[in-house]
Amino acid sequence: MAAKVDKEKCTGCGLCVEACPMDIIVLQDDVAVVEEEECTDCGECVEECPEEAIELE
Repeated sequence: MAAKVDKEKCTGCGLCVEACPMDIIVLQDDVAVVEEEECTDCGECVEECPEEAIELE
């Protein structure tokens, strides 16, 4: 399981990038992208997202 980003909701604010302790979230074309293979399901990005655009599967 890994964090999934709803591209329609993501505003590209970057808070999830800063919150990720694994440094596996990047912004591409102003949308957050999670390196799913490296995600540890910690939920830090989910908690930080003001748009509720990230969820754990």
